Amino acid sequence: MDELTSYGQHIIADYGGERHPRAREQVLQRYSFVLHTRNIRFGLFDHAGQIFYPEVPDFPRFTLSPDEWNTIKAGQPVFSKYELKRFDQAVTFVVLPHTIEGQLVGGILLTSPISGSREMISQINQYLLYTIVTALSVSFLLSLILSRIHVKRIQRIRDATSMISAGNYDVHISSKITDEVGELAEDFNQMAQKLKASQEEIESLENRRRQFMADVSHELRTPLTTISGVIEGIRNHMIAEEEKDKGIHLVSQETKRLIRLVNENLDYEKIRSNQVTFHKQSIQVIEVFEIIKEQLAAQAEEKENRIEIEADQDVVIYADYDRLIQILMNITKNSIQFTTSGSISLRGKAGLRETIIEIEDTGIGIDPNEIEQIWKRFYKVDLSRTNNPYGEFGLGLSIVKQLVQLQGGSINVVSEKDKGTTFIIRMPEADLAED
Repeated sequence: MDELTSYGQHIIADYGGERHPRAREQVLQRYSFVLHTRNIRFGLFDHAGQIFYPEVPDFPRFTLSPDEWNTIKAGQPVFSKYELKRFDQAVTFVVLPHTIEGQLVGGILLTSPISGSREMISQINQYLLYTIVTALSVSFLLSLILSRIHVKRIQRIRDATSMISAGNYDVHISSKITDEVGELAEDFNQMAQKLKASQEEIESLENRRRQFMADVSHELRTPLTTISGVIEGIRNHMIAEEEKDKGIHLVSQETKRLIRLVNENLDYEKIRSNQVTFHKQSIQVIEVFEIIKEQLAAQAEEKENRIEIEADQDVVIYADYDRLIQILMNITKNSIQFTTSGSISLRGKAGLRETIIEIEDTGIGIDPNEIEQIWKRFYKVDLSRTNNPYGEFGLGLSIVKQLVQLQGGSINVVSEKDKGTTFIIRMPEADLAED
């Protein structure tokens, strides 16, 4: 209806604006041709309601009702959507008045069959139905394809999960699609890698634990056998009087060795459960070095080693005295054990708000593959199975590292095969250590 009104207004404006009859005829013919293609008809009527265009009117029964004619005279259009009797068919028609200075001079009537509109609507509905069916079919096929793809991807994750639950952590899910399932697969791969690393660590720890138990049995059996033999010999008078003092001294030494072995394990468990209490104080480094040198001089001489100390009198370290002695004693003993006819140097110096202690030897060194392993519990290199008065169970360096770290310090090792090893301990100053 709006379309008919728009055409009618344009026709009245163009027709009324032309003064020459020939020009008016051309305007009407042009609009008639354009509207005919759209199945729209129009006719012009005069002030009395008589159609004068086209000459053979397409509206033979065109008669306005009194109310409609009064509306036209008032300059108002008349609209109707369903007129069956008047035109012998269902039409939509619009009647527009043409007034000049408030006086009605005629008007225009435009009609468009409703049947055509119905056919068009029916055709549109049919197209819509085809479109909906096609869209649903395509959506169903895409959903089916995508669901199968996602089901397969999820099934791969389920299969990988079953493999992990069976103990196989060497699993990797390939996923090139970056959606939620792809992110889940990536998270799964990371989890599998961590589980694999944990499993390897557990297996490594278990192997070291088994070796540890074997070492415990070996290390404890030897002194116990010695103690038992000496006691049985004395009780059964199988040891001569002049040899009894020597036997008792041997029993005393082996007993002390057992105590050290037990204390080493107790130390580790206390440190691991954070049950160690530190009593820190400022300690003169050169004084500690002299104590270490004095206590280990005999062991160094047995292997033809020299213990050299180097530190200024004013160099101090803030640490627990007993634990510092334990740390330096352990490392120095290891250096003596793996050095023959060489030197072990203990050096202390002040750093930037820290104290640095270096223990360097000229021994056999450590294989690069074993440097990170030496800090692990139960770890022992083959040569460390020799009779070592401290650290027999492979706990020594593990204890050392934790004692240093619990006091706020750090420890590192630099080594070159067959050229020697250097342990570097860094302890912060008192004010930093208390922060």
